[in-house]
Amino acid sequence: MAKPVHSMIRVLDEERSRAYYARAFGLELAERIGFDDFALVYLRHPSSPFELELTVNFGRSEPYEIGNGYGHLAVVVDDVDAEHARFTREGLPATPVKDFQHQGKTLARFFFATDPDGYKIEVIQKGGRFG
Repeated sequence: MAKPVHSMIRVLDEERSRAYYARAFGLELAERIGFDDFALVYLRHPSSPFELELTVNFGRSEPYEIGNGYGHLAVVVDDVDAEHARFTREGLPATPVKDFQHQGKTLARFFFATDPDGYKIEVIQKGGRFG
């Protein structure tokens, strides 16, 4: 059976992206592999082996176009309201918390954060399907 190990996004500024993911989600550097014209930067949270791979192409000055096919990454938190308040306090971009319902039942409570390159990250309240 296949085991998911990482998801990759291209970023313009490595330090800015590393700082954002550390501050917003507690992701730490797992490994950085440098090549002549690009670097692969693997970030991981201490609670999970899954990694976010940042690909940095050296010499690029134009932001990447995310396009209409990309959706989002998702993380789960113990208290979505407290996390949203922290994002607001720290000036990290975040949409309002949404109570997503189906047939009168809450399926999830979440908000979306946006990283420096425009990628969306869904921040979901722990519980139910998102235990």
